[in-house]
Amino acid sequence: MTQINDTCKTVTSRSHEKIKELVLTGMMTSLICIMGPLSVPLPFSPVPISLTNLAIYFALYVLGMKRGCVSYLLYLLIGFAGLPVFSGFTAGPGKLLGPTGGYLAGFILMALIGGYVVDRWPFAQMWCFLGLAFGTVICYLFGTVWLAVMGGMSFPAALAAGVLPFIPGDICKIIIAVTAGPMIRRRLARERV
Repeated sequence: MTQINDTCKTVTSRSHEKIKELVLTGMMTSLICIMGPLSVPLPFSPVPISLTNLAIYFALYVLGMKRGCVSYLLYLLIGFAGLPVFSGFTAGPGKLLGPTGGYLAGFILMALIGGYVVDRWPFAQMWCFLGLAFGTVICYLFGTVWLAVMGGMSFPAALAAGVLPFIPGDICKIIIAVTAGPMIRRRLARERV
């Protein structure tokens, strides 16, 4: 009888963990869907200032690399399907295949790199800052090459339009993430969420 009770507790505990994982993944996907469309267009660039990367940084702290990437991929699927969750409340395959689509794809690489570092050293702010910054640089590189090809621009022109104006803001977003992220992670661990 004791063995049956222990087995039931183990099964219940595993089910409870899976439900929590699904709920948190859905919540972080929702956060990306809410923050992603909020953007400020720049008159000199086809790339708007967006909060998408900040939402992804938070997803990495809450979910870790694997589930953080899943939440972002769900966001991409939602936008691809036609719900206006991309910057400027846009949607559809045209956005992903357009000049700024490389940054949307580059966020996957950013999430993998940044998430790996956050998983390994979640409370080491300097390591997390460097990991998120390196992931963002890789996203910049991927997006800039795509912008140059799809926008018919030279690489330096695409860099000037799609990266340079965003560096100060993205540094601020990373600082916000590495400051608030560990606090959120500790709180979730304390609450056993």
